Amino acid sequence: MEEPTTHPTATPTRQELRTRASRAAADHDGVLTRTALAALQVSRQATAREVRSGRWAAHGVHTVALHTGPLSPMAGRWRAVWEVGAEAALDGVSALQAAGLTGFDSDLVHISVPSTHRPRPVPGVRIHVTCGRDAHDVIAAGIPRVRPEVAAVRAAHWAVSDRQAALVVCMAAQQRLLAGPRLLDQLGRRHGRTRRAFVAQLLRDVADGAHALGELDFAALCRRRRLARPTRQVVRSTARGRIYLDVAWEDHAVVVEVDGAQHQQGLAVTADSLRRNELALGEEIVISIDLVGLRLETDAFLDQVAAALELGASRRAA
Repeated sequence: MEEPTTHPTATPTRQELRTRASRAAADHDGVLTRTALAALQVSRQATAREVRSGRWAAHGVHTVALHTGPLSPMAGRWRAVWEVGAEAALDGVSALQAAGLTGFDSDLVHISVPSTHRPRPVPGVRIHVTCGRDAHDVIAAGIPRVRPEVAAVRAAHWAVSDRQAALVVCMAAQQRLLAGPRLLDQLGRRHGRTRRAFVAQLLRDVADGAHALGELDFAALCRRRRLARPTRQVVRSTARGRIYLDVAWEDHAVVVEVDGAQHQQGLAVTADSLRRNELALGEEIVISIDLVGLRLETDAFLDQVAAALELGASRRAA
């Protein structure tokens, strides 16, 4: 019987390999690892040839861009994970950005690795060796990154200032990347090296919103400044019905409204604006304070309260 005719597998052309690699790199914003290229039958020599010819560009030991332009933010994050290796995952603000955080820029990509690893430095990457990181903390689908609630706590501890810590956590909450209960669950699990007390209170403020006013004890702050003792949760009747005020000095016709992080979401801004306008159209002086801002600028806000009380007293005297 005649043997069947066999045809040797055709070797892919350079253009076919480039097309194959380009399609694979689309999932990583234009970058691939050398290992991934080899799996696509792009040899190390072929990769070097594409880099020398100016078609591709190397960005470290493991990362190759299939173009010569600057890396996109997402491609830069892939590069950081690949170059660090050793169970690396995006963490802190970088993990939040990968989860969808917008409006917060950072010159560095933050990567965390388990405490058993000691990776080599990578330009443009801040490597954090973390204790207590477990598999549940890391989202493996897509680019490796820690969960938003874990990343937010770490970002707050790694921030350069209290203000930056508050900014990143509040922005993540306002953009609905964080859930209050999950954020509070981190209080007993995450212990950073910096600003521990501030971060713990910040998480409560952001998770609980205006309900955290009781813990804050605004009256205690007023006593410290020797201001008149305020009344809490005053009820007013307006054209829009009954409204509840956070703090008031009825003898001075001064009202303080303290907003939690949730007041910046959805239509809450509209409701708050209508309520304040209703009060402002009357005889009362209305002072607006955001809860996190009160943590950061306590004295500045209390200066305004004191000025309002003086003004209110002078109006009543007149």
